[in-house]
Amino acid sequence: MLDGEKVVLAYSGGLDTSVIIPWLKENYGCEIIAACIDVGQGSELKTVREKALASGAAKVYVEDVKEELVKDYIFPTLKAGAVYEGKYLLGTSFARPLIAKKLVEIAHKEGAKAIAHGATGKGNDQVRFEVSIHALDPSLKIIAPWRIWDLKSREDEIEYAKKKGIPVSVTKDKIYSVDNNMWHISHEGGDLEDPWNEPKSDLYDMIVPPEKAPDVPEYVLIEFKKGIPVKVNEKELKPVEIIEELNKIAGRNGVGIIDIVENRLVGMKSRGVYETPAGTVLYSAHKELEYLVLDKETMRFKDIVAQKYADLVYNGLWFSPLREALDAFVDKTQENVTGIVKLKLYKGNVINAGSKSPYSLYNEEFVTFGEDEVYNQKDAEGFINLFGLPLKIKALMDMNRKDDFNETMGR
Repeated sequence: MLDGEKVVLAYSGGLDTSVIIPWLKENYGCEIIAACIDVGQGSELKTVREKALASGAAKVYVEDVKEELVKDYIFPTLKAGAVYEGKYLLGTSFARPLIAKKLVEIAHKEGAKAIAHGATGKGNDQVRFEVSIHALDPSLKIIAPWRIWDLKSREDEIEYAKKKGIPVSVTKDKIYSVDNNMWHISHEGGDLEDPWNEPKSDLYDMIVPPEKAPDVPEYVLIEFKKGIPVKVNEKELKPVEIIEELNKIAGRNGVGIIDIVENRLVGMKSRGVYETPAGTVLYSAHKELEYLVLDKETMRFKDIVAQKYADLVYNGLWFSPLREALDAFVDKTQENVTGIVKLKLYKGNVINAGSKSPYSLYNEEFVTFGEDEVYNQKDAEGFINLFGLPLKIKALMDMNRKDDFNETMGR
């Protein structure tokens, strides 16, 4: 029991955290400080303070951290090119350590002894929250109701909420687990648990289904400076504005639907449908610019770093020394990732339509099929002889061994 002690709850206003407030008071006798961290949930936040108080919270914090999310979490991950298992753009993954950071700050301010969260015992978020909290203040206790209470399903939660008189928007007919921030919306559960089921067209909130997108392509220009996007369609925008603008542009063209069966950290596979319109466009544009300005060996090694970076973020290790060290490498690679990329968006597709940079390594005079005066094609013969020398030597040695064998056998 934590009689009279303060507990900071990571509060979203959804089913899980709405039920957790009365459950904590009933089972721990504690005072609940609800902390809603605004990472771009949008309209969900309009009533979150009233809902938390109505559910029994003693105090409510609503912290706007959208700019910090973009500058300190989204952009570093974008520069790294980190994508989990080839598809997932880590929208929930990098939001969790920022939320954990703010929960710890509020706990210190309020003199709270513990932090509670609504992540399930089957998911990744419990790890992301708790590892981040431990990294920032290992003295704080952590309460994870999903791992200890008698409620075994979302249906049980709905019944508990009714019994306690807590209004929730989730019903037994619409039971998706949804995580929403300015970078993406994730959808899990319900009929999506069968990977054979195609997502229903009314599932999407940020993106127009590709078949309903306009019949004409839309072009978008994105300008980068040292790997960070700074302009959209020649208009300079603040970091949050860039994400918001590209969400609109990509979303109306059906771009950014990601359907993946992913490997969770806890050892099981799960199926998620993600809407990441701005992220899909930014990753594509950033990669096109890197093709233009990075040398081969740097780009190949950076691909290895990107995979490790994605694993660290996905596994909740944002505040690890390795992630910080990888940032130093990534920042070095981004010194010349400056330029403009033109993309064509059409019914869910992102197509490169041009790129340019003052640091481009592409030289038309060298690669032209027309007449040139900078490349002597005769030089290729010597290069091929040296490049293929190991294979030539092996073939000669194999032939000699075969001849020696035949001679020994009297053939």
